[in-house]
Amino acid sequence: MLLTIGHFIKDKGAIFVEKNRFKEELFTCEREGLTIRGKQFYPADFAADRKYPVAVVSHGFKGNYTDMEGYCRGFAGIGYVAFSFSFCGGGQNGEPEASRSDGESTDMTVLTEVEDLLAVIRYAQGLPYTDADQLALAGYSQGGFVSGMAAARCGDAVRRLIMISPALCIPDHARRGCLGGASYDPGNVPELLDCENTVLGRRFHEEVAGMEPFLELSAYRGKVLLIHGTADTIVHYSYAVRAQAGYQEGQCHLQLMRNQGHGYDENQCAAVFDSIRQFLADREEILTIQVFITHCDERGEGEQWKNDVYFTGYCDTKYFRGVITPEGCDAQEYCAETGVKMRAEYTLKGLDACGENCSVHIVNQRAGAEWKPTVQTDSPVLARLNGADLTAVLEGWDGGLTVRIFSDRRTHFYMEERGKD
Repeated sequence: MLLTIGHFIKDKGAIFVEKNRFKEELFTCEREGLTIRGKQFYPADFAADRKYPVAVVSHGFKGNYTDMEGYCRGFAGIGYVAFSFSFCGGGQNGEPEASRSDGESTDMTVLTEVEDLLAVIRYAQGLPYTDADQLALAGYSQGGFVSGMAAARCGDAVRRLIMISPALCIPDHARRGCLGGASYDPGNVPELLDCENTVLGRRFHEEVAGMEPFLELSAYRGKVLLIHGTADTIVHYSYAVRAQAGYQEGQCHLQLMRNQGHGYDENQCAAVFDSIRQFLADREEILTIQVFITHCDERGEGEQWKNDVYFTGYCDTKYFRGVITPEGCDAQEYCAETGVKMRAEYTLKGLDACGENCSVHIVNQRAGAEWKPTVQTDSPVLARLNGADLTAVLEGWDGGLTVRIFSDRRTHFYMEERGKD
């Protein structure tokens, strides 16, 4: 049986497992005599005489290029040539040499990782089939911090920046003497920092202890997507809130994932990439609905069954604030011959941006690889949503899920202007 409103369909994470769908090959480049190793991913329709946008994806602390392959396949699936690589001196003790780049962990710092990333960017942009003007940087944890700093250095050369749970806490951790999970006196820093399965050098501490990360990041002027979990115990989400405030108004979209920790499983990664895809398509999040499962009515078994999932919840955005009433229902049906069919239907009642009472009726169904909701509302402010081309992204969590509804920029602009009336 399915769980929460279709979020856990087995093909939800397909972009992370269809390894044979895309051409993949190893690559190397250099930074100051050190060899950087990684893998690049091509779209399914790749042709060497065409130009493709570029995505360079950076892993987190103690990671390597294999950690980010799922995201790279996702980028390849939407027409990018994508690159995942291992930072020089990164990784951890005992991992295969083939997944490591040159360099010692004791020489690795945030700034050397920035230089590694810049070297990969130069390599990628120098290939005959890449469009140097269409560059996206994405990074997770320490790789997210590094991607943000690299984007600030590259300026307009980076078209889009995506930071997933960026480790903007690193300077604070250095100042507290707990960098990388080590424990030491920040007033008397040892030559080596034991971080369990890897060792950092004092230089790492010295470079970041006086750093103000939010000022570093704010030099970038392009569009930013910042994704962070509210249950992250490694990097508190308040760092992401502060980072968004450091960018210009409207420049950075902060997406907080309810009950999400620092690590992501396959379904969560797939949901993250769904939001990345909306961001790269210049679609804007307009409604965010928190759904709570109340009960299920299951009928049938084996090769044919039906499952009605009932739920309540609320929406609290600048365009609309209200609650689901009465309960909504996600009708799920499975047949061995036709597969899974799902149709979630619910009504929210509340206030629009002008404070007027209104209702919003939503029907959400799967259409190929996407969720395509239809909206009917009696609010003049929200009227543009009636019949609009909308897309939904679903993020599952224990006991419910978050439904994010995206529109094109014209619909978003129209609602912005109506909300000011």
